[in-house]
Amino acid sequence: MSSTHPAYLPPFDLYLFGRGEHWDIYRILGAHPVAEDGVTGWRFAVWAPNAEAVSLAGDFNGWSADAHPLHPVGNSGIWAGIVPGLSAGTNYKYAVRQSGGQTVLKTDPYAFLAELRPGNASVTCLLDGYAWGDGEWMAARRSEGLPLDRPLSVYELHPGSWQWAGSEYGQFLGYRQLADRLIPYVKELGFTHLELMPIAEHPLDQSWGYQTSHYYAPTARYGAPDDLRNFVDRCHQAGIGLYLDWVPGHFPKDDWCLGRFDGSALYEHADPRLGEHPDWGTYIFNYGRHEVRNFLFANALYWLKEFHFDGLRIDAVASMLYLDYSRKEGEWLPNEFGGRENLAAVEFLRELNTVVHGRYPGAAMIAEESTSWPGVSRPTYAGGLGFSFKWNMGWMHDTLSYFAKNPIHRAHHQGLLTFSMLYAFTENFILPISHDEVVHGKGALLSKMPGDYWQQFANLRLFYSYMWAHPGKKLIFMGSEFGQWNEWDAMRPLDWNLLEFPVHRGVMSLVADLNRMLAREPALHRADHDWTGFEWIDFSDYAASTVSFLRKSPEGETILWVFNFTPVVRTAYCVGCPHGGFWREIFNSDSEYYGGSNLGNFPGVTAKASEIGGGWPHYLELTLAPLAALAFKPE
Repeated sequence: MSSTHPAYLPPFDLYLFGRGEHWDIYRILGAHPVAEDGVTGWRFAVWAPNAEAVSLAGDFNGWSADAHPLHPVGNSGIWAGIVPGLSAGTNYKYAVRQSGGQTVLKTDPYAFLAELRPGNASVTCLLDGYAWGDGEWMAARRSEGLPLDRPLSVYELHPGSWQWAGSEYGQFLGYRQLADRLIPYVKELGFTHLELMPIAEHPLDQSWGYQTSHYYAPTARYGAPDDLRNFVDRCHQAGIGLYLDWVPGHFPKDDWCLGRFDGSALYEHADPRLGEHPDWGTYIFNYGRHEVRNFLFANALYWLKEFHFDGLRIDAVASMLYLDYSRKEGEWLPNEFGGRENLAAVEFLRELNTVVHGRYPGAAMIAEESTSWPGVSRPTYAGGLGFSFKWNMGWMHDTLSYFAKNPIHRAHHQGLLTFSMLYAFTENFILPISHDEVVHGKGALLSKMPGDYWQQFANLRLFYSYMWAHPGKKLIFMGSEFGQWNEWDAMRPLDWNLLEFPVHRGVMSLVADLNRMLAREPALHRADHDWTGFEWIDFSDYAASTVSFLRKSPEGETILWVFNFTPVVRTAYCVGCPHGGFWREIFNSDSEYYGGSNLGNFPGVTAKASEIGGGWPHYLELTLAPLAALAFKPE
């Protein structure tokens, strides 16, 4: 095994890669088992157009930098060769001789597996061979399309800190163990989807996966690629969808991965005003370069095709869209028209969303976008970016700000609640309470709530009720479902011991019931992104800090929600409604079942015929429980 044989790469593949349009380029570049011209081994191919030479170094040659040279493939900028006799599980890197003669060991950008940290070598790994059992789920996803008018409730998960297999850090649950424990848990709570924080290989645990080093390699922390496939497969067979957090906005500067790959700014911009993130100390991809776009395009499709993920949540989209993102005057370069928009990134995102939706109907593309950029979730043919959904960061910030206030002051800030309805239907929104809101000193969701112990729990139950009633799909971060007190720490598991306390189990029961009601009641999910699914009853009683509204389905089903944002019991409180008859109380966040005081209107209220404020022809005379949400359905 002392020689390297030249490798044949089909010209049409090279042509598509040069155009940035080879969606399966990961099957050409990288490491693959081959049998060519009587030689059986592994073919290695890497794009390094400015390198003086490229060789393979690894376990098989004592990490020699010149024992197995690769050969240039025409003028494509690709170096390739076949090493006979290798097997899966071999550690390797590319020895790239850069201009000036310096040789640097680089990991394979297209590797399907990498060493577990602190090692960082790429590892030969077979891509094919897993027997999927989720055909029914995948067929239904293709035929039903995006869940725009279906219930969508997402449980965001960091696999390394949900639960541990042992008592020490690093004793993680593997993907298969995670499936054993997580799937029944999520099913019981009624979530429709999981969202995994980034699981592409990354060297630093504290980055949570957001500084990706191997874009095509699932992290070895939790097992092998087929273990991840098994996890996705079992979720689908149990009726649970999976979204993956994906990071195309930046990558780390470590000298062994993508940065300055062949000695030049290959994947990134050379000018730091374009090519470096001041916040994160990382490089920014050059979205205008065909081969770089192809690397990212194919990677997005790779997770959807090879691992059957149901969509991608794109991290930090705002940082991609704006050239002056987090930069001061003089620290950024305008576009060709003098503006602050990154036109190459805009085109990249629009084309990516078009390709994904065309090739994988029903797969969702979700933008974490924190600005007022118009049309993020509108079709590209209408001038939008083409995402399926956008995180509603404005709703999240305003609502959390409102709930953090002492109830005695809430009367002066009711606009924080009502403002979201001015733009709630301008995008296909997801209401997110993500990991970012419960870390870095922000405190857990429960600890943000004001008042004494009882009021904090009542406020949390009220917050979730308002969130599930509000138009938009739902997402919460793990631990929030049972009211964890401590903010999230990626280096320790969740505080599962809290479930020994009835009040925490009550929060979990409330979340489960909200999810079941979301799935059961078309009025709560059929028109999430359209004004026809929402109508105010009364948002003007700021003095009492109450609001009420209707959620409606296209078929005419109606649910009336009433919220009391103070710890004051309000009796004989009149709320307008569209017609007479009996309105059954179908939900009460103050139920003793959830840990509340059990005040309410069970089993319901008969509407009285008399016009009240807002022109409603009937009204309900209600008892409003303290810090509570009530839902009524007409019979």
